[in-house]
Amino acid sequence: MTNQSIDWAPESNRIVTCAADRNAYVWTLKDGMWKPTLVLVRINRAATCVKWSPLENKFALGSGARIISVCYFEKENDWWLSKHIKKAIRSTVLSLDWHPNNILLAAGSADFHCRVFSAYIKDIEDKPGPTAWGAKMPFGEVLLEHKDCGGWVHGVSFSPSGDQLAWVAHNSSISVSDATKGKEVTQLMSDRLPLLSVLYVSPTEIVAAGHDCCPYQYTYKGPGTLEFVKKLDIPKQTSKGGITAMQHFRNLDKRATEEDSNEVLTLHQNSIIQLCVVSGEKDNVQKYSSVGLDGAMVLWDFKH
Repeated sequence: MTNQSIDWAPESNRIVTCAADRNAYVWTLKDGMWKPTLVLVRINRAATCVKWSPLENKFALGSGARIISVCYFEKENDWWLSKHIKKAIRSTVLSLDWHPNNILLAAGSADFHCRVFSAYIKDIEDKPGPTAWGAKMPFGEVLLEHKDCGGWVHGVSFSPSGDQLAWVAHNSSISVSDATKGKEVTQLMSDRLPLLSVLYVSPTEIVAAGHDCCPYQYTYKGPGTLEFVKKLDIPKQTSKGGITAMQHFRNLDKRATEEDSNEVLTLHQNSIIQLCVVSGEKDNVQKYSSVGLDGAMVLWDFKH
């Protein structure tokens, strides 16, 4: 079955994968070979996304079963177990991101909602302190539920402090909820194609990318101040040669254009589906990567 999502834990050097066959595996490097361990995720629909927590002692897995499985390692039985977050989710979970405190979990789903849950597991971690999102944090507690994001929520990202949450939806919008300002939501609409992934690269700067095949930079400095900054891709130069009269009219007939090219003038030739930090901390990202449906991975330097 098709692998739907993959995530790497850099400190413990473990990889987690999930697939449409409803299974997830944790891969560990032993004697030069990657050895898989099956995870008991207990879902009856395809797994769609997976994300390691900051401390790498657990990971979250979203699925078409309207469930988020929070998985952790049980040493006594030497296996990976899961606890389910079911409350309020009405459709497929499409995106996940962890708060820096290793407890709160953001989820975007196909029911047009963006939510923040508590993923506190008392068996493996100490009781968490209060945050700007709330103080009461039993497992599965809903600390944010933004009900009308305008479309499927394709990507979510916490700010470096964890006090803001950005998400992108299928109505070509990007939004930020600010927990320090009463969870007020600021939304910015655009006339571009929908964004599929979003990433905080500093306390105020956000990078997002999607069906336009190139990353865009946004800035957020408080409620009502979410703004587009610039396009981060440099268009390729094309050399136009002369065309015959026959080619000219053939192009008008087939494509309703005089151009004799289908070339996409960006580094990626298809939609960008994922953005990841490559070097630097989330409050000062130096380099990030983008992966597209064209099979390409591009490394980008971010200039602050």
